[in-house]
Amino acid sequence: MRPYRPADRAAVYDVCVRTADAGGDARGQWSTDDLMPDLFAGPYVDLEPAMAFVLDDGERVVGYVIGTADTAGFAGRLRTEWLPRVTDRYPRPPDPPRGPEDELVGLLYRPERLLVPELAAYPAHLHIDLLPSHQGAGHGRALIDTFRAAAARAGAPALHVGVSSENRRALGFYARLGFTPIPVADPGRAVYLGLPTSWD
Repeated sequence: MRPYRPADRAAVYDVCVRTADAGGDARGQWSTDDLMPDLFAGPYVDLEPAMAFVLDDGERVVGYVIGTADTAGFAGRLRTEWLPRVTDRYPRPPDPPRGPEDELVGLLYRPERLLVPELAAYPAHLHIDLLPSHQGAGHGRALIDTFRAAAARAGAPALHVGVSSENRRALGFYARLGFTPIPVADPGRAVYLGLPTSWD
């Protein structure tokens, strides 16, 4: 495990798309395999590289944890810094959306979706992905602990994650690490979980 480097970017994108279907491989599901990484990986490694850490098996990156210690500030940067980079590739979809891909692309145009009032006490958030070949060996816990410590150093008292309610394996993983549910009035298809950044 080590800090992210710019040379890791393509590998992070690859891990992201290979785990983007509720933990399964999402390659070929969308008009471009970059769609999910452009939503859930690229903004973090480009805008918050100091909060990105990777698992390297000696030959390639096989997992990562990425995120931000300041979700509110990050949402603003998504609008001012990330959205202008991707609008040429992803034109604004119609409202209402015509299908699942339009719904996903629409997320790019709504970075304020991250600003959920009930999550204000958990200002950091993260995304973690590991290739199946490297799951179940303690790497996920080590990545979470590394991010947790980095978020604490950055001044965040707690962090949160949003998990698909259908991803039972991920929900079990977070429960074993001590994450607890955060009640949210309108969570959609997500479950929100929180964790203090200190080990006290």
